[in-house]
Amino acid sequence: MRRVTIHDVADAAGVSLATVDRVMNGRPGVRKVTIQKVKKAAETLNYKPDVFAAGLAKKRVYRLHFLIPNGPNAFMEDLTREAASHAQSMSGDRMQVHVEPIDAFDGHRVAGTLAILDRSVCDGVAVVAPAFPEVRASIDRLQDRGVPVVTLVSDHPSSTRQRFVGIDNVAAGRTAGRILGRFLPKKPARIGLIAGSLGLRDHSDRFAGCREVIERDYPHLELLKVREGRDDNARNADLVKKLLNDEPDLAGLYNIGAGNRGTIAALTESGRAEDVVFVGHELTPYTREALQANVLDAVIAQDPGHEIRSAIRVLKALCDGAPIIDDQERIGIDVFLKDNLPQGTEPALNHT
Repeated sequence: MRRVTIHDVADAAGVSLATVDRVMNGRPGVRKVTIQKVKKAAETLNYKPDVFAAGLAKKRVYRLHFLIPNGPNAFMEDLTREAASHAQSMSGDRMQVHVEPIDAFDGHRVAGTLAILDRSVCDGVAVVAPAFPEVRASIDRLQDRGVPVVTLVSDHPSSTRQRFVGIDNVAAGRTAGRILGRFLPKKPARIGLIAGSLGLRDHSDRFAGCREVIERDYPHLELLKVREGRDDNARNADLVKKLLNDEPDLAGLYNIGAGNRGTIAALTESGRAEDVVFVGHELTPYTREALQANVLDAVIAQDPGHEIRSAIRVLKALCDGAPIIDDQERIGIDVFLKDNLPQGTEPALNHT
């Protein structure tokens, strides 16, 4: 039986080969009625793109750009390290992964970085996207230029990005709220909150999830106003010192973002670590050490390696017009206590 080709789909839909190619690869510039006509023809003919053969014929090189925040953020350092490792290991598979450092707190500069990208320099972009209007606009324009965009770790759902690769941050915040509610005594108490910035979607989502659980299920607990430290260790240390000074009876602490090293240091130096239930994010050498020392009570974590691998697979699939396997790309939420820390060789304490 003869294999159905893209020529057959074009003939059946009454359109050009270029139009079929645009529709199959999800590129813009095609009217909705034409998209429906092409998809109906492909479905009727049971057309299955031979992605491998097409890529081989074109000798395609996939040029993927990852825009990841720099600065003293241990988890982002892990993401960068994973991306660099994959860039090296996949270079022989016609896969080029370039990591571009960005400042997640500077929306204009992130937007500017996105603005200079197009199909002449890359085939797909993964970006840790701060939730600023100018960033959304730049993502939309990049999509219009035919470059698929996925958001990584922190989503920008109001944009036209193709997919989000990361954990459900609202669920992560609800998990933090549940841990605080269960670990704290059943009497009125106050909980301090530190975030990088509520202008970051992952941080605002985590805060919303935590607040939802506390207000609904633990009304005797009071969440204090969120203090923003821009994921900086020195700022977080100062914020925690002031918080502990202002709240002599503080019972709980939730560090929504990064800057754990400063938070841990301030809480340890105060001598009140045993009295404050402390929940944070991401398993790094510092948070592991703090769990073992009974400074941190629980860490909510995500796997940076899985996220980088997933983003690469998703971007390649988007470039090829191939299906994405949802179950494979779902990023799980891990919860670590001192009792269930994964075993294995730990990297040197070089995170900040």
